[in-house]
Amino acid sequence: MTTPPALLADAHWPDVANAAYDVAVLPWGATEPHNRHLPYATDNFQCDGVAAEAAARANARGGRVVVLPTVPFGVQTGQLDLPLAINLNPSTQAQVLRDVIDSVERAGIRKFVLFNGHGGNDFKQMLRELQPTTRVFLCALNWWQVMDGRAYFDEPGDHAGELETSVMMHLRPGLVRPLAEAGDGAEKKPTITGFRERWVWAQRPWTTVSADTGIGDPRASTAEKGARYVDAVADRIAQFLVELSQGDPSSMYA
Repeated sequence: MTTPPALLADAHWPDVANAAYDVAVLPWGATEPHNRHLPYATDNFQCDGVAAEAAARANARGGRVVVLPTVPFGVQTGQLDLPLAINLNPSTQAQVLRDVIDSVERAGIRKFVLFNGHGGNDFKQMLRELQPTTRVFLCALNWWQVMDGRAYFDEPGDHAGELETSVMMHLRPGLVRPLAEAGDGAEKKPTITGFRERWVWAQRPWTTVSADTGIGDPRASTAEKGARYVDAVADRIAQFLVELSQGDPSSMYA
C-alpha cells in the first residue's frame, strides 16, 4: 500500500479516495496579536508546521494519517478590546467541531485528533459531549505541551515568548520582526492569592495583564532552538499517530 498524502489541502481527489486513512488530525489555532514581533496568525502557522511534520513522519513509518486544514479562529473572550482578535465562542466551536467530525465519519475514518495550538481553546468538554454521538474515537492534544519547553529554552514564556518566537524563527522566519522591536513580555501578577497561585481560574483580561500582548521575554530566541524543539515535538507526536493509526481504541487498556 502506497504512502498516503499527509495534507488534505495539498492532496487531489484520486489520491484521497484511495488513501484508506485511519486518523484525521484537525489543527485549531487563533487569530490574535503576538507581542510586536510575531504575526496575528502565529498559532495557525505553528499548527500547520508541526502537524504537517508529525503526520509526514507518521506516514513514513506506516501510519495512515491526514491533516485537515487548520481552523484559524479561536476563543478570544479575554482579548475583545484588541483590534481584530477574531473571537469564536466555545459554543460556536462545538458546532463547527460536530460538523467536521460528521464529515470525517462519513469518509470512513474512525480516529480523530484535535491538534490545538491556542491556549484560549479548551476542547475537553466538547469531546466529552460529542464522543457518545459518533463511532469516531476522539482525542485532543496541545502541541506545545508535548515536550517540556524548559529543556529547550531559558524561559519558554506563555505567549509570544522564547518558545513561540523560536518556533516561528524556524518555521516562518520571514514573518518574525527584529527582536529589538519586541516588548519584554512582562506579566502583571494577580493580587489575590488563589489566582496568583493558579488554583483558582478566571478569564484574564489580556490588556490589563500585558502591555505588549506578550507574556514571556522573547529576546533569547533563536531559530536553532526552535528547530530542535519542533523536531522533538513532531517526532513524539508522529510516534503517537503511528500507534493510534495501527491500534484499536476499544482495547487500549491492559
